[in-house]
Formats: sequence, structure tokens, C-alpha cells
Amino acid sequence: MQPNDTHASVEPAQAARKLTMAQAIAEAIGQEMERDPSVFVMGEDIGKYGGIFSATTGLLDRFGPERIMDTPISETAFMGAAIGAAAEGLRPIAELMFVDFFGVCFDQIYNHLAKNTYMSGGRVKLPAVVMTGIGGGYNDAAQHSQCLYSTFAHMPGMKVVVPSNAYDAKGLMIEAIRDDNPVVFCYHKGIMGLSWMSYFEGSTTAVPTEAYTIPFGKARVVREGRDVTIVTLSQMVQKSVLAAQQLAQEGIDVEIIDLRTLVPLDKETVLESVARTGRLLIADEDYLSYGLSGEIAAIVAEHLDTLSMKAPVRRLAVPDVPIPFSRPLENFVIPQVDTIAASVRALMQPTQELKREAA
Repeated sequence: MQPNDTHASVEPAQAARKLTMAQAIAEAIGQEMERDPSVFVMGEDIGKYGGIFSATTGLLDRFGPERIMDTPISETAFMGAAIGAAAEGLRPIAELMFVDFFGVCFDQIYNHLAKNTYMSGGRVKLPAVVMTGIGGGYNDAAQHSQCLYSTFAHMPGMKVVVPSNAYDAKGLMIEAIRDDNPVVFCYHKGIMGLSWMSYFEGSTTAVPTEAYTIPFGKARVVREGRDVTIVTLSQMVQKSVLAAQQLAQEGIDVEIIDLRTLVPLDKETVLESVARTGRLLIADEDYLSYGLSGEIAAIVAEHLDTLSMKAPVRRLAVPDVPIPFSRPLENFVIPQVDTIAASVRALMQPTQELKREAA
């Protein structure tokens, strides 16, 4: 049974139980491993430990060490092994513990996983999932706190998935495992539901027990509104919802779009929303320059009559600095609920005031 994905903000009525995002991901992987013997998982601490962010908890006991494979601390080796396994017809899930570690296996991901299907003329399929933890907010400093999904989206050849809640995470993971193309699946550590680092309850949602898929390239309207559109994803969805609740008390009605996937990107939902509201804020935990926020702004500029916009497009993202270890500095560079709300208030100013502010 596959429930319809209606893009609604409500949770599916048929699912009474609630799961954390970590539980939903582990359940998705387990169900696909039961369905398809070619699916297996490899990575650091994914076995007995259950994954450092609990994305593989309980799977070792069910499937054994031949299908839940703890690897040495060598990202280049196990990422290369996953690519080779995919080329031979298996469906590996390789967990890159922190997305920041992609620098260690840069060649395997960018020059092999992303390109070998193209360079073989389509003869070599690579149905591999790279599952990785993203995001900051818990003081793990510059080498363990980045998002970097825009970096993967920039390189042709890979699909990029970034869920914001448990329901989406399960459906998108099953879709990723079944896809015949390489998929980078990014989960934000702060919304996995781990007691020692969870900040938002919104990531724990009702999840059906049966397997289902959510198609890539279909954004979700989390909240409907008439005044301002916020385009965002991942943990920034929860922050944007809290900001919208604050702003509603001030008479500002905010619409929130959760992109869910960057590749493919649902341009239509974004453009339809911005055409109605006339105002756009892109809220992003990745770096400001050359990333998602600039891409969305460019799409709006290319497809809408910007002269009819009620205000210039506004971007809120991490400034171009490494993520600080210091808690006050980290909170300053990563967009927060209050900074999202302040950015929306600025968009509601008359155009003349915005021009003076920019000058």
C-alpha cells in the first residue's frame, strides 16, 4: 500500500503512531532490506552502535554483519566499495557519518559515483545511496557542522534529498533505495529525535507502518499564507514554522515551502507561491554564496516579473565563514527563529524603505 502524497501540512490520518526521524529512516532501510536482498548498508559504527545518529539502530540484529557492515575509518575505501557493488547490481547504502567528511572521499563521489553512468553511455547503473548527517547547532565546530547539500546539487549526476520530518524521511529513503541513480540523502542531526541533541519536536511525526514512497521533485506546502513565501528545507522548516507563528500574532501571514529535494527541484511550487504572495525569503543553513539561496533567487528572477514583486527577494543563510565552535558565535551565524522573523518583517516594509536599507 502506498499512501497518496498530497503535500498537505497535516499528518496522514491512517498512522496513529509517531516516530522520530532516526526511527523512520531505520524502518525504511529495514523494510527495503526485507523486500530486496540486494540492499545492504556499510559505514562507520553502523552495526552494534546503530549509527552515531541512530539511523541504523536494530538492523544488525535483524540482518547480520554481512548486510550491516561496519567499516574501517576509511571513507575513500568504503565509498569506492559501494560504487563497485552498485555497478555489479547491488543496492548499497553507504553512511558518511558527517557530510564534512566528503572531502576525504571527494574523488570517489564526484569523479566516479556522479559520472560513471554518463561516461559509460548509460550502460553502468549506480543505484547507491550516500546517507549523511548534516547541520550544526550543537557546538561541534567547523569540521562537523556544515550542510553542504548545495555542493552535491551543483555536481550533475546525483539526486539530493533533504527531509525535514519523520514521515518524509521514510518515504524519501524508500524512494532513494529503489532509484537506479546515485542519491545523496542528507538528514539534519538536530531533528533526528535523539534526546541529547534534539531541538524541535516537529521532526517527530505520524508514520505509517507499511512501506510507501514520496516522489522526488515534489515540494510540500507546510503552511499556507498570503503575505510572504519562505522557501526552506531540513531543520529550517521547524524554525520557519515557529517564526510564522510569532508573525501571525502581528498580522503577517506566512507561507512555508519545504523543498524536500534539491535534485530534482520543484520550481513550479516555488514560483506559484511567490507569484501569489509577491514576497520571498529563502532561509537556508548552508553557506550564502554560490548555493541554494542564490539558485532559488535566480529562478524567481528568470521566471517571474520581478517588477510586480512587492519587495526584493531576501536571503538568509550562513555567512561565508567556517561554523564556529563558540555557542554564541554558532547561534549568530546559523539562522534562528528570531532572525527569520526579523527578515520577514523587513520584507513587509514599503519598497522605498528597503531600497534605503540596501543603500
